[in-house]
Amino acid sequence: MSVSAPALGARERLWLIALALTIGVIALWPLARLLYEAVAPRGGGFDLSVAERALSSPATWGAAGRTLETSVAGTAVSLILGLGFALAIALTDIRAKAALVFLFVLPLVVPSQIAALAWLNMAGPQSALLGAFGLAPPPGSPNPMLGREGIAWLLGLEHAPLVFLAVRAGLRALPREAIEAARGCGADRLTVSRTIVLPLMLPSILAGTLLAFVSSVGNFGTPALMGIPVGYNTLVTLIYQRLAGFGPAVLAQAATLSAVIGLFALAMLWLHARARKATDARLSSGLPPEPWRLGAARLPLEIFLWAGLILVSVVPFVALLAQALVPAIGVTLSFETLTARAFVEAFAQDAVDRAFANSFLLAGIAAVLCVALAVPLAYFVAWRRSRVVRIIDTLVELPYALPGIVLAIAMILVFIKPIPILGVSIYGTLWLVGLAYVARFLVLALRPIGAAFAQLDPALAEAAAAAGAGLGRRLRDVALPMVAPAAGAGAILVFLTALNELTVSALLWSSGAETLGVIVFSLQEGGDSPLAAAVSILAVGVVIALMLALTLLAKRLPKGTRPWAD
Repeated sequence: MSVSAPALGARERLWLIALALTIGVIALWPLARLLYEAVAPRGGGFDLSVAERALSSPATWGAAGRTLETSVAGTAVSLILGLGFALAIALTDIRAKAALVFLFVLPLVVPSQIAALAWLNMAGPQSALLGAFGLAPPPGSPNPMLGREGIAWLLGLEHAPLVFLAVRAGLRALPREAIEAARGCGADRLTVSRTIVLPLMLPSILAGTLLAFVSSVGNFGTPALMGIPVGYNTLVTLIYQRLAGFGPAVLAQAATLSAVIGLFALAMLWLHARARKATDARLSSGLPPEPWRLGAARLPLEIFLWAGLILVSVVPFVALLAQALVPAIGVTLSFETLTARAFVEAFAQDAVDRAFANSFLLAGIAAVLCVALAVPLAYFVAWRRSRVVRIIDTLVELPYALPGIVLAIAMILVFIKPIPILGVSIYGTLWLVGLAYVARFLVLALRPIGAAFAQLDPALAEAAAAAGAGLGRRLRDVALPMVAPAAGAGAILVFLTALNELTVSALLWSSGAETLGVIVFSLQEGGDSPLAAAVSILAVGVVIALMLALTLLAKRLPKGTRPWAD
């Protein structure tokens, strides 16, 4: 028997209206404008001619085919790695699981353009690290990471944690009694895995696989750095290049292509949600399964896992550091060539200093605004659930679920002209990038804060309401102190994600409004690999520091805040 939420008071209705208007402006309006541009170019009447030309172009279908082949291949890599690692972590008695999971999830939180740059610097003939050991490919040979295979491999590594997280959550809910009954009947581990574990895990596996596939389709940094130099365009890089050559119909063409990507992503995410629902319906267990004791096989498995993770999660960034410590690209790292010139130059260049300042400013503003919106929104989602609240909750997820390039073009379409009534233009300014960050990353703050609200008894807030306290005061004096750790974690997650963001800012930045993601991409494209490597190493250092900060706050955070540990 379900219990309906208490009726909203007059002040609560005003708060809800204000939240609905805010979410509508930053999420619904831009996406609706994107769809409108696809069917009514340049604000004219209904006209599908531009969309037809965009969809019938051989370049579009070629890019679509390349998007599909790299995404499918990358998802296959993600599935193999994520599923295997989840089974090893959740079902066996290997040691140091927290450290292993931290390393495995690291590619998910490191920006894709930095990961791509790290692999390019590790594998190419001009690798400073491989050159130091005499292992670099012959001079003049192509970099093996450029093109289809390199893109697919790195997409697989970047999104394998998504499969791992989905499968691990399912494995934790496995019915222990079913496994123990099978083992009691004499079934070996392979039989148990084949007949019980994997069949029950199919919805979780499907959910993680679909999420990895959607993330691969919308990824910009990896195909941009590994594909554009050899003319291997996916849909997102094709849109980026089309917008670089502005013409009278380019926005309508980009809107059409973005709408296609967005609708496809939404269809996959709908299937993902169905798979998650199936998981919740099929699995219910009070106790997770007992870890399988590996005996003599434990040490070889641990060596294999550690060696593999160090190779794919540590060595590329060591290669990136080596590239930052040599004076020029192609120079082998040695005691004679070792120099910190790139790091010194990184802070001597106005563009780099400005990018750091802009990124810290935008990430900080986005973190504060996302938490400010998430606290009252989480209050309604957890304690005042209604149809309107559910709609708002869904709208919050859309800008994050869709590929970033879709949101960027939607923002351009809305704000390329001055804001109605106000007559103020924010196009080409930092404020447009910041607004896009708030729209895209609001859900990252909402989820941990919502989880914290769900664990609290609303009786205190109801008592404060009975004493005459308005919603603002209840949130400030009652709710916020109790959810403060989760709010802090949400702010750090938003800050960490926004700091090195590229997909959105690649289309929204302008001179003077560069971000870290943009400057790394631009430096590498401009041929200054040591400087790009130095800036990337500094950015990765900030990411790891923020992850460690969340780890230190672990005991005060709600479950699920830290995906690499919870």
